[in-house]
Amino acid sequence: MKTTKFLLQSGALALSLLASSVMAAVSADEAAKLGTSLTPVGAEKAGNADGSIPEWTGGLPVNAGAVDAKGFLADPFANEQPLFTITAANVEQYKDKLSAGQLAMFKRYPDSYKIPVYPSHRSAALPDEIYAAAKTSALKTEGLDGGNGLKGFGDSRYYAFPIPKSGVEVVWNHSTRYRGGNLKRLMTRVQPQENGAYTVIQFEDEIAFPGNLPDMDPAKAQNILFYFIQRVTAPSRLAGNVLLVHETIDQVKEPRMAWLYNAGQRRVRRAPQVAYDGPATAADGLSTADNYDMFNGAPDRYTWELVGKKEMYIPYNSYKLDSPSLKYDDIVKAGHINQDLTRYELHRVWEVVAKLKSGERHIYASRHMYFDEDSWQLALVDHYDGRGQLWRVGEGHAQQYYHKQVPGYTVEVLYDVIAGRYSLLGLKNEEKHSFEFGAKASTSNYTPAALRQTGVR
Repeated sequence: MKTTKFLLQSGALALSLLASSVMAAVSADEAAKLGTSLTPVGAEKAGNADGSIPEWTGGLPVNAGAVDAKGFLADPFANEQPLFTITAANVEQYKDKLSAGQLAMFKRYPDSYKIPVYPSHRSAALPDEIYAAAKTSALKTEGLDGGNGLKGFGDSRYYAFPIPKSGVEVVWNHSTRYRGGNLKRLMTRVQPQENGAYTVIQFEDEIAFPGNLPDMDPAKAQNILFYFIQRVTAPSRLAGNVLLVHETIDQVKEPRMAWLYNAGQRRVRRAPQVAYDGPATAADGLSTADNYDMFNGAPDRYTWELVGKKEMYIPYNSYKLDSPSLKYDDIVKAGHINQDLTRYELHRVWEVVAKLKSGERHIYASRHMYFDEDSWQLALVDHYDGRGQLWRVGEGHAQQYYHKQVPGYTVEVLYDVIAGRYSLLGLKNEEKHSFEFGAKASTSNYTPAALRQTGVR
């Protein structure tokens, strides 16, 4: 009887402790650091010891520069010159602040690849309501099923773990970051041949979030992260094809749902291949479905080791690269983009190593990932094949869309250092307008039945 009573008491205590651990992802004292010693989304507010990384003082203001008629932003740092330029000749003295992928690019293209390093500016800034949502997440959100899903996230919807304790929590911050509400984009993808020749592939895509869909069913919204549509508008042989994705939060419990409308066949089909290492749309085999947005989708096939923080030279404040005065020919070159148009800065990053779990399948056996601490965007990703050989090098050239208080990408580049080719996604310099933030949308736009109407030849 005493033994039974002891076991019952022990079980009750264990359940009590478990319940208390579920109540808050971090303590109220830890969450109080957000906005004080930490930025409102969890970066270190202080600069580094020698001042080469400045203190975060709120990021760029909304009036940091002019906005042209097409929505393109003036470069607030246009008058700055590089502090120095890293080349194959001097790369050894800077290698402690470079990724293995960046070093491989110097080796692959010793005569042309360079990294121009400019003064660092902590330009990331978000609306006050997003800062409040991040604090709610810190107090309420926890991981489920080893981090494959989220619990308590519905009250915030942004920055699931602003004070992360594990690698998968850092990944979730990237996946749940603020993107300016519903977003519509005109963008271009190219896959240059080794000699630099390329074909332009044009897209219209849009992303919509449950909190920005007034007709969203609250019950259905619990496991929906966002809806995504991508329409191919050129070249003519691909035009009219449309991809629809319902991105779920817990993709093990409820896998991502995707459909493709084929304009030639005029048919809508389920597309389970639009996930993990399925081929990316019109990428000529140089990119996977989960390379989009530098990384997207379910984390369940990898283990995620949180290595810690370090200082690195990463693409940042890439306004020059986004200039509407540029033509795509100015940017797209053989081997890599025109590095004279790029800008790198010294920033602190979270370093995470993803390793494929035993029994799981993916063409990338491991990924070495570096997340910008101020925006939680992925800045650099090194992808390794099953032999442990470095294969592809991802760079997310970022800018602050200051007029709307949104950190985002200018372009995403994925270099294949073995094949000598690359995939470039997100160019919009020659498009008729830049990103449209805060677009109005309805859930009826994101149904398989609506796909046929969206496909245009």
